Order: sequence, then structure tokens, then C-alpha cells
Amino acid sequence: MSLRETLKAQQNNIREYGMYIAFVAIVVIFSIATHGKFISSRNIGNLVNATSYIAVLAVGMTLVIVIRHIDLSVGFLAGTLGAVAAIALKYWHLSVFLTIPMILVMGAIAGLLTAFLVAQMKIPAFVATLAGWLGYHGLLQLVTAGTGTIIIADTFYNALGTGYIPDIKQIDIIPGIHEVTLIIGVLAIAFFIYGEIRSRRITITYHFEVQPINLFVIKLVVISAVIAGITWILAGYQGLSWATVIVLLVVMLYTYIATRTVTGRHIYAVGGNPEAAQLNGISVKRVTFLVFGSMGFLSALAGILYSSWLRSATTVAGTGWELDAIAAAFVGGVSVAGGVGKIPTSLLGALVMGSLTSGMNLLAWDNSIQYIVKALVLTGAVIFDVATRKKTS
Repeated sequence: MSLRETLKAQQNNIREYGMYIAFVAIVVIFSIATHGKFISSRNIGNLVNATSYIAVLAVGMTLVIVIRHIDLSVGFLAGTLGAVAAIALKYWHLSVFLTIPMILVMGAIAGLLTAFLVAQMKIPAFVATLAGWLGYHGLLQLVTAGTGTIIIADTFYNALGTGYIPDIKQIDIIPGIHEVTLIIGVLAIAFFIYGEIRSRRITITYHFEVQPINLFVIKLVVISAVIAGITWILAGYQGLSWATVIVLLVVMLYTYIATRTVTGRHIYAVGGNPEAAQLNGISVKRVTFLVFGSMGFLSALAGILYSSWLRSATTVAGTGWELDAIAAAFVGGVSVAGGVGKIPTSLLGALVMGSLTSGMNLLAWDNSIQYIVKALVLTGAVIFDVATRKKTS
């Protein structure tokens, strides 16, 4: 490969992998600034748990933005459904195994209602979801009126947000290390490498352009190292939390749907050019219903994760979550023009924003400075997206 071709390939790939580099840089900077406190097992474990509900929202928001829409209602929808779950458990005395499916179905129905306004009534998503933001905000105040904070006592429910996967008591290869978490990390790296190699072979089979082998190997090494590092740190605390497991399952499921199914291809086709997709027999309306219904479902899951992590439901739950999810999606590489965005990088975007918050809190930075830093990061991500799109177009 010539030098010119190599430079072009690097330019095409820096858009996709620039955020991995940025994430590593943020971790290194805060680790040095906090004298290692940032990468302590306890801090990373708490960071991952605290980011779980935003990561779930970011996954759904990624697909919403891909099809050129936005959803401002997800924050208070999640907060409201988390409060309904708490009320169902405490005052209605419903089983947790009935409460969780009920809340998830309610979330999906709420998402479909938004889709009806957008796809059927042709109301702009910004307006429709802003109405949802106001409505769910009021509904949250209504369902918590007179009760304030609702304490959740159900052990199983709370374990979703605060519990950790059990370790094998008989195995103690490395004292003080959660062996099951290490095994899961090794398997994750193996599956990642296998999936990337398989995807590359399929791409070559169909005579599509692939990365130069040197860049491909570097990508495998860097991402595997990041997974290994996070796994080792978590294993040094209490291992993987159930919230982390849920987030990873959501990411894997949605990644499969987005990359391996006809539905996923239709979503990206609609995002790339809705008119052309419609002319090619793709139902834009159906895709809109699927994506917003999915967003409502994930909002319900986020509400469950947050209320179980906090072990309670409050009147302020959901405040600003939609902005955090949108920021995580954009920082993770979703294009402002639609049609471009990957599920795993939306998770990375959530981790980046969560890492910024955690690091700045450890450094005792004022909240006003934290907002400014986050604004600069988000602006930089959008500028990066626009600049790389111009160069690759």
C-alpha cells in the first residue's frame, strides 16, 4: 500500500477510533492528577454502576439520532417508571417478577405513543418529545405526591443496581481477585477478536474495502488492552455488578440487531436517506415505530436500574438524563446528520462523560467548571464529526 493510501485509510478510521484514544487519554490524565485514585478498583466499580442507566439510554438514543430524530422525554419517562416500580413493590405489593415486565411494557407503550405522534401525526420529534418531557415531569410529581422519596426494600430488585455476580468459592488462584470476572473478561476479549476477524473475512469475501492489516492489528491490541484493564480493575474490587452485566447484554443485543439483521440495515438506510429508503420499499413509518418503541423500553430499563441502584425513587429522578444520553451518543460518534453511529461507541461515550464527572469530582472541581468542560467535550465531538464527514465525503 502506498503512503497516500495509508494516510487515506488512517483518515477514514480516525473518526471511528478517535474516541477510544480520547478515553484512554482521559483515564491517564485523571489517574495522574488524582495520584491513582481515579483507577482504584472501588472508584472504577462505582463509576461503572453510576453510568449504567445513562449507558442504556445512550444505546436507544443512538438509534433515534441515526434515523434523524431526537427524544427529549426519556429522562423523566425513566424517572416516572422507576417511581411506578417503587410504588408497585411497596404499596401494591406486587412481585418483582411481575413489576419488572410490567414497567418494561409500559415503557415500550410510551415509546410507541411518541412514535405515533412523530410517524403518524407528522409532528416534529423535538416538539412531540418536548411535550413528553413536560408530561412525564408532571406525572412524576403526581405519582410521588405526598410520599416524596419512596424506599425500596425488595432485595432482588435492589440487587439489579447494587449487587455483584457471585464468585466461585472453591477457586482462589489470585488472592483478593474476583476470578469469575477475570474469566468473563478473557472470554469477552476472545469473542471480540473472533468477531472482528470474522467480520473482516466476510468484508473481504464481498470485495469491500477493509482496514490495512497493520491498523487492524493495532485496533485489536488497543481495544483488547482496554477491556483487559477494566476487567482487572473491577476484579480487584467486587467483580462485575449485575448492572454492568445488564448493560453489556443490552449493548451486545443491539449491536447484533444493528449490524446483523435486516431491521438494522433498514434503520441505517432510513437514517442515511429516508426518501431513498421509502422508494426502495423500506417502511420509514415502521422503522420509526420500532426505534421509538425501543427507546421507551430502554427508558424503562434505565429507570429500573437507577431506582434499584439508589434503592429508592425520588421526585427529581430523571432530571437531565436526556441531555446526558444525547451527549454520550454524540461523544460516542453518532453523526449529527443521521445515518452514522455504532452501539458500542455509545457505551464508550457514556463512559467518557461518566469518567469526566468522576475525575472532576475527585479533583473537587466546582460544578460550574464541570459543566463548561462537558460543554467543550461535546462541542469538540460534534466539530470532529462535521470535519471528518467533510474530509471523507
